[in-house]
Amino acid sequence: MSLPVSNEEYGEKAYWDERYSQEPADDASFDWFKTYDDIAPLLRELIPRKDARILMLGCGNSTLSQDMYDDGYENIVNTDYSSVVIEQMSRRHTEKRPRMEWLEMDVRDLRFPDQSFDIAIDKGTMDAMMTAKGDVWDPPQQVVDDCTAEVDEVIRTLKKDTGVFIYLTFGQPHFRRRFLTRPDTKLRIKELGEAFHYYLYTVRT
Repeated sequence: MSLPVSNEEYGEKAYWDERYSQEPADDASFDWFKTYDDIAPLLRELIPRKDARILMLGCGNSTLSQDMYDDGYENIVNTDYSSVVIEQMSRRHTEKRPRMEWLEMDVRDLRFPDQSFDIAIDKGTMDAMMTAKGDVWDPPQQVVDDCTAEVDEVIRTLKKDTGVFIYLTFGQPHFRRRFLTRPDTKLRIKELGEAFHYYLYTVRT
C-alpha cells in the first residue's frame, strides 16, 4: 500500500490512481473503518428493500459493495473517479456479481438523471475531500465547494420523498452538519461505537 507523503494527497485523483496501480489487482481491498458485518444491522434497517437501487460513492477497492451484493442487495451502481480501480473492480466482480455496475465518475459531478436512486452511500469519500490544509473549524473554500457539490449531486439523484443518503464517518457533527443540512430534507445523526466513536448520518429527501 502506498501511503501519502501528506494527508492532502488523499484528496487528489493522481494519488489514488498510483496507489491502486501498485496494489495487487486480483485480491487487494481496503476498508477505512468498520466491515459490513459491523454495520449490516444498520443498513438492513435503513434499506428494507433488497431491490433498492443503490449508488455507492467513491467505492475504491472496499469490500462493502460485494458484501452487500452477497447479502441480497444486487442493484448497486459503484462509482469512483479513479479509472484504475474501476477497471480492477469490474474485472474482479463482473462474473460472480453480474448485476453490479462499475462507472468512472466524480461524486461532485454525477452523470445520472434526477431521481435515479433509492439510496446513496458514502463511507469515507467525503472525508478524503476534507484533507486539505486549513482550519477544521473554518475549512478552505475548496473543501466547502467540494463537499457541497457532492451533497447537492446526491440529493439531486435521489428519489424525491423516499430517497436516503447514508454517510458513515469518524467526522463529528460540528464538522459535518453544515454540509448535510438542506431545505426539504431531514438529517438524523447517530453516534456509534464505544472506545472510538463514529457517526451515521442519514439525510432523507
